[in-house]
Amino acid sequence: MKQPIQKSAIPESKTFLIQELKDAYFDPNWHFHREYQLFVVLKGSGTRFVGNNISHFEAGDMVFTGSNLPHVWRSDEIYFENHDLQTHGIVIYFSDNFMGDAFLNKEEMSGIRELFQRANRGLEVTGHTKDFILKKMKGLLKLDGFDGVLTLLQILNVVADSTEVKYINKAGYLNTVTDSDSERMRKVHDFILNNYRGNILLNDAASLANLSPTSFSRYFKARTNKTFSDFVTELRIGQACKLLLNKDASITQIAYECGYQTLSHFNRKFKEMTGTNPMNYKKAYSSLN
Repeated sequence: MKQPIQKSAIPESKTFLIQELKDAYFDPNWHFHREYQLFVVLKGSGTRFVGNNISHFEAGDMVFTGSNLPHVWRSDEIYFENHDLQTHGIVIYFSDNFMGDAFLNKEEMSGIRELFQRANRGLEVTGHTKDFILKKMKGLLKLDGFDGVLTLLQILNVVADSTEVKYINKAGYLNTVTDSDSERMRKVHDFILNNYRGNILLNDAASLANLSPTSFSRYFKARTNKTFSDFVTELRIGQACKLLLNKDASITQIAYECGYQTLSHFNRKFKEMTGTNPMNYKKAYSSLN
């Protein structure tokens, strides 16, 4: 298996770092970093985790994440198994002080200053704004020096002024993850992603975190804003929604593939999460195409 893409720190001599990512799969490790990040998927699909949000991603997904906001774009399993497939994306990293406080606090920079605050909840860029920004990001790959900085400022200004930008995490989301949590939460996150199709137990996750089940439950909820059970359910139902729309399989097969041992349990959880049953969900999508 090919090694995942490795991120590079911004050189001290640079204002920002832009990378074109091409590899078998995106970095599968849950992580966070001080730098702000603008990332667009050009090729690939999977499950996106930003803060406490779990969503499907595919080509065209564009997200702006704030400083130290946990995230991972987890490629679908087929990308880990089939070496003929490839993911492709463009990412820009820049620090929160790349303009300096004196400049950022000027009246003319109020929009970008507010954008940085909004990014703490994660922002998805859509519509014509996404198309414009993608074109600018592709052009930025070929620019250097002052022209590159001007283009980055233009990108940020357009995103700040756009009405085609939506929050990824709900109002009230509070990121309480710290550096000391990084390795522990990464292990737990990987455990859930690797085992949600089977019988996944809170006790096993607690053991990985070296905590008692009760302590782990409090720890996990404090850092993800949801219970361990709700997190697993959201992941499973998210995967089920994707399979219902993209896979020619029975609802029973999809239920088992997503970790549910009985169809009744799957149907109940699916309706709790989506407000409808799997069959109606699939029919509603089909009527739009």
